[in-house]
Amino acid sequence: MSKPLVAIVGRPNVGKSTFFNKVTGKRISIVENTPGVTRDRLYGDAEWCGKTFTLVDTGGIELKSSDEMWQHIKKQADIAIESADVIIFFCDAKTGLTAADYDVATMLRRSGKPIVLAVNKLDNYKEEILFDFYELGLGQPIGISAEQSQGIGDLLDEVCADFARIDEEEEEEGLKIAIVGKPNAGKSRLTNQLLGYDRTIVSDIAGTTRDAIDTPITVDGKKYVLIDTAGIRRKRSVEEDLEYYSVLRSLGAIRRADVCLIVVDASAGITEQDVKIAGYVHEQGKPSVIVMNKWDKIEKDTHTINEFEEKLKNQLSFMDYYKSVYISAKFGQRVSKVLGLCEEVYSNCQKRITTGTLNEVLMDAVRATEPPTKNGKRLKIYYATQDGVCPPTFIFFVNDSELMHFSYKRFLENTLRKSFGFDGTPIRLFTRQKSDGE
Repeated sequence: MSKPLVAIVGRPNVGKSTFFNKVTGKRISIVENTPGVTRDRLYGDAEWCGKTFTLVDTGGIELKSSDEMWQHIKKQADIAIESADVIIFFCDAKTGLTAADYDVATMLRRSGKPIVLAVNKLDNYKEEILFDFYELGLGQPIGISAEQSQGIGDLLDEVCADFARIDEEEEEEGLKIAIVGKPNAGKSRLTNQLLGYDRTIVSDIAGTTRDAIDTPITVDGKKYVLIDTAGIRRKRSVEEDLEYYSVLRSLGAIRRADVCLIVVDASAGITEQDVKIAGYVHEQGKPSVIVMNKWDKIEKDTHTINEFEEKLKNQLSFMDYYKSVYISAKFGQRVSKVLGLCEEVYSNCQKRITTGTLNEVLMDAVRATEPPTKNGKRLKIYYATQDGVCPPTFIFFVNDSELMHFSYKRFLENTLRKSFGFDGTPIRLFTRQKSDGE
C-alpha cells in the first residue's frame, strides 16, 4: 500500500495552499490572494508524529459556476477526493459560513470519506466564531491560522487519527521527466496521453498550467515521475507576479529533472523562445528529447521531416546531440515512443568510459588531426579521464590550457560522441594544465 492520501478542499481563497506549504515544508503551491490560483492537484509528502502521508492541494471549488475553467478545477478536485483516504475541508473564519460552504460540504458527504473540518484565518482565536460551522454537520470544527502556524498541530492530530492501518512501503521515485516549452505547445496534453487520463487541465488558453505538477506512473514495470510545467514565456512577456513565479518553478523543475522533454509547436515552427528554453536545458547539463508536437496540423510530403530536421540542426547547432520525435499529443500519434527515448538519453547520460578505452580513442583522434599551435607552441594532450556522469564529464591533461582552441575542443567532443554514442545528452570537456615532469 502507498502512503495515506489527504485531500485539501474548499471554496476559493480560503488558505488551502498556505496550509499545504506549511505542512510540506516546501513552497510547492503558489499562494496568492487571487481565486483560482491553484488549478491542478499538487502533491507533497508530510510527516506528523511519526506518521507519513501525502497532501493533495486542490483548486478552489465553485460548484455553481458554468465557467469552463472552474469546471476543469472541479474535475481535478473530484479526482483528488475520489483518491483520498482523508479529506480536510477548509472554511474561512473571516468571511464566515457561506452558501458555497454548504454546497461543498454536501458534495463531500457523498464521498463517504472521513472529513476533518478546518476553519482557517482564525488569527485571534475566539471559540464562538466556530459555533456556526457545526451547522455543516461534519463534526467539531478545528480553528487554525495557517498564515501564523496556529492550530496546525491539532488539525494534523485529527487527520492522523482518521488514518486506517495502511502498510507503508518505500518506493523508488522513478525517472524524473520535466515536460517544458512555451505556453500552449501541448505539454499538458502530452502529460495526459502518457498517463492515460486527464491528470492536468487541457485548454487552448495559454497559461492554463501554472504550477510544476509531479505525477508518478509505472509503464511496463518501469517507474517514472512526470513533471508538467507552466509555459515559459520571454521575460518581457511575463507581466503578472503570479506568472513570474510559475516560470521560476518551471525552471526549477528543469534543474531537478533527470530528463527534459522540450515540447515545440510544430505548426508554429521552432521559435527564438524554443531555442532559449533548449539552451537553458543544455546549460543545466540535462539529457533531452525535442518533441515536435501538433504534427497532425502539418501538411506533409516525403521531404517534410527532413526539412524540419534541417531547421532544427540550424537553430540548435549548440546542442546538435539532440534526439527528436514527431508526435500528435491530441491523437496519441507516436506518443508511445517518448518514454523509450527518455530511457535512451538518460542511459547515455550515465555512461562511463574506462580510462584505457578513452585514451585509445583520443590518441587515434590526435594522430588523425594534429592539435593546434600558437606562437610556435603545439598543444600536447597527455591523457584524459572521465570525471563524472549526468552529464558525462571529461578532463584532458595538457601542457597549456590556453592552446586548447574552441574548434579543436569541439572536434574532440564530436570524436567522443561518434565513438561512444552520447546521443541526447550534453557532455562536458575541461582541460587541466600539467607539465612534462609531473
